[in-house]
Amino acid sequence: MSDAILVTGGAGFIGSNLTDRLAGEGRRVIVYDALSRAGVETNLEWLRSRHGDRIEAVIADVRDGDRLAHEAARAGAVFHLAAQVAVTTSLVDPREDFAINIAATLDLLEALRTRNPAAPIVFASTNKVYGDLSDIAFTVEGERYVPADAEVRAHGIGEARPLDFHTPYGCSKGAADQYVLDYARSFGLRAAVLRMSCIYGQRQMGTEDQGWVAHFLIRALEGKPITLYGDGRQVRDILDVRDAVDAYVAAWSNIDAVAGRAFNLGGGPDNSVSLRELLAQIGELIGREVEIGYDDWRAGDQRYFVADTRAAEAALGLGPKRPWREGVERLAHWLSEARGLPIGAASRVAA
Repeated sequence: MSDAILVTGGAGFIGSNLTDRLAGEGRRVIVYDALSRAGVETNLEWLRSRHGDRIEAVIADVRDGDRLAHEAARAGAVFHLAAQVAVTTSLVDPREDFAINIAATLDLLEALRTRNPAAPIVFASTNKVYGDLSDIAFTVEGERYVPADAEVRAHGIGEARPLDFHTPYGCSKGAADQYVLDYARSFGLRAAVLRMSCIYGQRQMGTEDQGWVAHFLIRALEGKPITLYGDGRQVRDILDVRDAVDAYVAAWSNIDAVAGRAFNLGGGPDNSVSLRELLAQIGELIGREVEIGYDDWRAGDQRYFVADTRAAEAALGLGPKRPWREGVERLAHWLSEARGLPIGAASRVAA
């Protein structure tokens, strides 16, 4: 075992931000990534330009079990972020979704159990493990859904919520989530899980299927229409990627205290926003109204998800989260510069 930290999906959006933080603190990082997502090569080049030989790139698929096991065996710690990340893709090819999200995660856990059992692992899970939350009653207030239950309205969805996997993506990420927790319980691995809400920020290559905050900004900057599936009153709690990275590092730093636990990670009630509300804010940023179209609801879509983050804050010692309007404006500036698109005269905050 070495002191190098393995980050699967390390050239992706969250992975590159996490790698930048770790390497910036002087650590050596093994960036394990298949580079299959458009734009991630740029993230890897950015990491190399900033950190030089502290970045070791392993261009490989997590379905390559032998290579994954080799890298896991020599790591001082593991952050497992590599995944098939889109609900829509999982519905088109459930077997591939299974192979990447469940089988590869099990291979990684087995490699740690048999070859490197002392290495901590922090797993990137999702709020989709809670299903579509169709049993929760909502009212409509303005441009958003609001829970009828006062406790949910005040704090969001907690970890005590029963798991209810919907769509192949929900099943695969949920099963992997449970495998990670059970390897802590059954085999004593130093493993923890973060169930993420919507993370946004610099280096996000958003598409219609995943990374919707950046996708909305990109389409708006390009002057193109945006399609909302459903009525656009869906509410999510969005979290700046810098705050997400803080949580991952804190989970690793406190792994002996939190091993075997899963935490919700999101912006919480103060950073909750509906799709319509976000588009209105983007319109203010770019100085023109965003063109919106509507289509049918998509499978497994939650009318509302806001994470109750109190458990993570208490166990991991997390500080205040960045306000969503500030973070979205920062991302808009980054995307404007990265893509050579004018942001509009209405912008107020420097990048």
